[in-house]
Amino acid sequence: MATIDIHDLSGAKVGTLDLADEIFGAVNEDLLWEAVKHYRSGQRAGTHKTKARSEVSGSGKKLWKQKGTGRARIGSIRSPLWRHGYTVHGPQPRSYDYTFPKKKLLGALRSALAAKFADGKLIVVNTLDVKEVKTKAFRKALTGLKVDATVLIVDAAGHENRNLGLSARNIAGLELMSGSEVHPYHLLRYNHVIFSQPALEKLQVSLKKSVSKRQHKPEEEENEGGKKAAAAPRRRSKKEEAAEVA
Repeated sequence: MATIDIHDLSGAKVGTLDLADEIFGAVNEDLLWEAVKHYRSGQRAGTHKTKARSEVSGSGKKLWKQKGTGRARIGSIRSPLWRHGYTVHGPQPRSYDYTFPKKKLLGALRSALAAKFADGKLIVVNTLDVKEVKTKAFRKALTGLKVDATVLIVDAAGHENRNLGLSARNIAGLELMSGSEVHPYHLLRYNHVIFSQPALEKLQVSLKKSVSKRQHKPEEEENEGGKKAAAAPRRRSKKEEAAEVA
């Protein structure tokens, strides 16, 4: 079982935390790609719009007779072949969001956490409680934690931390959210991720429950002697028994 150091806001080590192998194990890059694609699709505005036939101004009268003029036949000045005409099969406002299985989303969240831990970009602090509203002091705390780029700060859900929000809101490249809102996209977007110890422990418990039971079982069951368990003998059918008697 892997462990991670726990620091305080001054950067000093105050303890360690055990990490579950089923969460901070292998990284499924394909699943991460699917989760990021789903999140970004839901963020699209979908406000693109072209004018249809009924929305273009202009008369619907036939400009000239069908035959005998030597010119190409035309039915309306609003034709899509003409300037200022309507657009055929143009884009219309719509939502790009689609259903994404919850099990796949939780699996992608486990992979994102494992990737951050493997890269050494996951930081755990014992508490994120800030005594006073001072942006300069909080920036100094980030420097003590060796955060030199964009950072995502995750606090426990339901934890009122007004001083933290006021101290961190003016720092560029920083986002603050609760543990119940974190998404694989957020973990991959920012260079560093800072978890409070209660937030990571709570998230780890909930992700453990989402792991498939098949991953907990060993691939091969062994007996006391270290050998594979013998398979149960196959039951003979009635036809085979009748043939043996004959």
